[in-house]
Amino acid sequence: MSQQHAAGPFDVTLTPQGEPTVLNGATTGRMAIDKLYHGDLNGRGSGEMLSALTITEGSAGYVAIERVTGTLHGRTGSFVLQHSGTMARGAQQLSITVVPDSGTDELAGLSGTMRIRIEERNHFYEFDYILPEL
Repeated sequence: MSQQHAAGPFDVTLTPQGEPTVLNGATTGRMAIDKLYHGDLNGRGSGEMLSALTITEGSAGYVAIERVTGTLHGRTGSFVLQHSGTMARGAQQLSITVVPDSGTDELAGLSGTMRIRIEERNHFYEFDYILPEL
C-alpha cells in the first residue's frame, strides 16, 4: 500500500434545509450537499452540513458528513468524508478525512485526506489516499 494522489474539479450545490436560527449574534443553519466530482475521482457526493456564522466578518464554522459514490482511479465503490472547517477573521482551517472503515466494494480499506481549493468560483479537490491492493 502506497500513498496515491487524485485531483480534479467538482461542482457543488448547497440547499438550505429550513430557516436559519439567529441567536446572540450567531446564525446557525443546515444545508444539503450535492457534489459532482470529475477527474481522478468521478462520482457524486451527497450529505448534510451544519454551519455557524458570527457577527464578526470572516468568522464561521461548519461540520459535514458526505457520502461519495463513484470511481477512484478505476476502482468503484463508496466512502464517507467527515468535514470540519473554521474561519477566524478570514484565516481558514479545514480538515476533510475519510471515515475509517467506510469504504465499500473496490474502495474497502480506503483512508486519506482531501483538500479543497477555490479559484474564481471554480472548485477543485486534492485527495491523498491509501488503498489496499485488490
